[in-house]
Amino acid sequence: MSTPVTTASPSASAASGGSKSAPRLRTPRKKRSPGRPKRSVLLTVLTGLILVYTVVPLLWLVINATKTQAGLADSNGLWFAHHFALWSNIHDTFTYHDGIFVRWLLNTLLYVVLGAGGATFLSILGGYALAKFNFPGKRAIFAVVIGAVAVPGTALAVPTFLMFSKMGLTDTPWAVIIPSLVSPFGLYLMWVFATEAIPVELLEAARIDGAGEIRTFFQVSLPLLAPGVVTVLLFTTVATWNNYFLPLIMIKNPDWYPLTLGLDAWNSQAQTIGGDVIFNLVITGSLLTIVPLIAAFLLLQKYWQSGLAAGSVKE
Repeated sequence: MSTPVTTASPSASAASGGSKSAPRLRTPRKKRSPGRPKRSVLLTVLTGLILVYTVVPLLWLVINATKTQAGLADSNGLWFAHHFALWSNIHDTFTYHDGIFVRWLLNTLLYVVLGAGGATFLSILGGYALAKFNFPGKRAIFAVVIGAVAVPGTALAVPTFLMFSKMGLTDTPWAVIIPSLVSPFGLYLMWVFATEAIPVELLEAARIDGAGEIRTFFQVSLPLLAPGVVTVLLFTTVATWNNYFLPLIMIKNPDWYPLTLGLDAWNSQAQTIGGDVIFNLVITGSLLTIVPLIAAFLLLQKYWQSGLAAGSVKE
């Protein structure tokens, strides 16, 4: 027979315990959900400072592009003037000095299409070859590429000028286009991206089916490299579009100036005797200069973001 279990009443257990009190249970701490990041006041403050540092100059540029030359001196730098002159400033920017701004814009597009486009194509070919083929001297090339990434472009400007001067190419568009064709960072980025994005089994299957190396590259590999191609293209485009020091030492003829050098020439007019003070056109031209870059980043952001993330996670 089973023995019945008796339960003591609360009063009886309190009497049997004597003076000992019942133990108190600890309340469990609330566990943070794994998907919720930990808040950091310091990180929030630093992010806010970076945001202010980034947005305020752009806001100042947009606001002051709506002012006349007199309005720049009579109003607050971070607020609009009484007279809204954005459209007249844009018109004057394109028509000033016989429309030289349009010539500078076309020069910049020429340098970007040939320089940045060529640098991207060479980076694709070099990165793909280094990632998918084995050949003698591959480690040495890797060391040279890494070393070239660490060398700033300004350190090579004077040797490049002396070399192009010997060849008689200074004061010509080729003095800007040819150095822009070399992009060590683009080559390294395409190398890393091609290593992760193109499976070796896919290349072997294409070769077994009878496809040559050129056909395999253009029909099989190149579509898989699209995010990396866009990323390298954006980096080389921004570098060529904002290039200032190389055209400064290579080009003397204003007809071959890029936008960066042309706007600097307009800005320097105020320091010359009898020169026109056109700060409103300089500011408006600077705003027009960055609009294509902002549009390119916004339209292609999904591609270059995935290209930057390539190789960061190993499966």
